[in-house]
Amino acid sequence: MIFSGCPGSDKLRNPTITEKVCPQCGNIIELFSVDTEVACDRCGFVAYNDELSCIQWCQYAEKCIGKELYDKLVKNRKTD
Repeated sequence: MIFSGCPGSDKLRNPTITEKVCPQCGNIIELFSVDTEVACDRCGFVAYNDELSCIQWCQYAEKCIGKELYDKLVKNRKTD
């Protein structure tokens, strides 16, 4: 469960969208702030969400967003 007072929790409740240009084919790839990675619809290139997140430094991150999402985000950061 997300804490109501967490300053970063708004991005999890109301995800934002960023766009990246696929380096392989030039297609626009849309990444939501809660996505760890998204494959290009055109060529399959995998783009990673590289925004700095409180998940990386907050001691309450696992409690805040839940174990499943926390584990997924931490695993992605370790493979980058």
